Amino acid sequence: MDNFMQTTGLRRRILVVDDEEINREILGQILSGSYEVSYAENGKQAYEMLTRRDLQFSLMLLDLLMPEMDGFELLERIQESEELHSVPVIVMTSEKDAEVQSIRLGASDFITKPYDMPEVILARCERIIELYEGNSLIRSAEKDRLTGLYSKEFFFEYIRQIESYNGERDMDAVVLNIEHFHMINEMYGRSVGDDVLKRTGLSLTRLFDPKSCIACRPDADTFYLYGVHREEYEEVFAELQEELAQLSQSPRIRFRIGIYPNVDKEIPAEIWFDHAKMACDRIRGDYTRQLSFYSKELNEHDLFHERLINDIDEAIERRDLIVYFQPKYAIQGVEPRLRSAEALIRWKHPELGMISPGEFIPLFESNGLIQKLDRYVWQEAVAQIRRWKEEFGISVPVSVNVSRVDIYDPKLEENLLELLKKNGISTEDLMLEITESAYSENSEGLIRVVNALRDNGFRIELDDFGSGYSSLNMLTTIPIDVLKMDMLFIRNMHKSVKNQKLVELVIDIARFLGVPVIAEGVEDEAQLITLKDIGCDVIQGYYFSKPVPPEEFGPFIEEELRKREME
Repeated sequence: MDNFMQTTGLRRRILVVDDEEINREILGQILSGSYEVSYAENGKQAYEMLTRRDLQFSLMLLDLLMPEMDGFELLERIQESEELHSVPVIVMTSEKDAEVQSIRLGASDFITKPYDMPEVILARCERIIELYEGNSLIRSAEKDRLTGLYSKEFFFEYIRQIESYNGERDMDAVVLNIEHFHMINEMYGRSVGDDVLKRTGLSLTRLFDPKSCIACRPDADTFYLYGVHREEYEEVFAELQEELAQLSQSPRIRFRIGIYPNVDKEIPAEIWFDHAKMACDRIRGDYTRQLSFYSKELNEHDLFHERLINDIDEAIERRDLIVYFQPKYAIQGVEPRLRSAEALIRWKHPELGMISPGEFIPLFESNGLIQKLDRYVWQEAVAQIRRWKEEFGISVPVSVNVSRVDIYDPKLEENLLELLKKNGISTEDLMLEITESAYSENSEGLIRVVNALRDNGFRIELDDFGSGYSSLNMLTTIPIDVLKMDMLFIRNMHKSVKNQKLVELVIDIARFLGVPVIAEGVEDEAQLITLKDIGCDVIQGYYFSKPVPPEEFGPFIEEELRKREME
């Protein structure tokens, strides 16, 4: 700062307040070589100069005994003003008794009359200006300008100080996020968004006692709280929600809150809030919950998922992901006949062992990585169809999943056709499974994609029919070639007459539409017999085989070839 001012020729301004002209002249001579000096004859005149917007003072030298308004009264008025508080004051006095009262009123230093040591006066002025400018910078960095809460850096520093004196007390780390805050700025304007942030900061200060809790705003729409452990968060944040709902000309505000109760003092404070934020992010978009509590179990689960996300590319490259195949059998003849297979992914992790698809498939569906997984399965399935054709001389069609992300990929058809061409097989060999959830998200878009795929010769299987809410409606609008009945129908089929009637109803619907039905999850002969009697076309499940790796699927094909030879 000093270097900058010297280079640019700027000089700090000092206000000398003394009713005696000779004193003003002496101080002016001492200071004018280094500073711009202004003068006032009494406290009233000085106060008027201090409050002028065109004058900015770095220091005031103040005599105490003056007419109209003395130095003590001026100090009192400065104490009452937030704007004037930043101007340091050096009191000029020869009375020791006045020093104590001046300190209580905010004076920073003293210069003893008479002014016979110019170097000392200059040195004291330089030191006080330097200290106050440094403190001013610290104060400006300490608080968030918009909300008045601590800045992130000072927040964590104060936590460390609190813990150095109070390390045994149970404390909580809380992260509060305003849901979809960017939409508030876009829809209502930045001024409304700023008002929401200000009111949130004020409400947090009111609802949480500053003696037992500190708060900061680390970024745009997030707030951190660190305070003494408490149980009644539901009530406190319900009150905060209600307060913000009363804002005029403002949208309905919704908060998400993550809480790490009784933080582990053995780990750094920053990690406490990482954990609380993890709990907060867990309920993003969940309008049934507002609070989420961190626990070690949840953390381990989240770390496990993060590990899977990080390892997916390496798993594909090292072929730790293995495509298994489960046979499907037509059952309406004298004996079951191999019709096709379904490709199912398995993950043999080099460190974590076999990972259930129930762990990684929903995870990848939620973050978009499912498309990468699907493409890997398509490549492996198509290559395996080609190998079976080369080894056994027959084609075994394979069903592969086409996720919601894949459906709306503009290059879906191009990629699939290129894959088939590369392996020398046709669209008859690869069946595409879609789920009704894709229909519920964008029915018109799904219908366009399905029609285009069928025009190219692909057969479409509707997977997990009956597991959602739009099944009957979608059957009247979406063109399909096969209906796959959800395995829950089969699992419950023999538990009651009503359950069996539901299975019969699904098969009747498929017959009306002119498409075959595949029943998933068939595990015993009784289910097989019932399904055959009521007209089910194809079954899949552990009754015939669990999903197996490619090298174990060969015997099913060999058995089918023997049956064909005997015909």
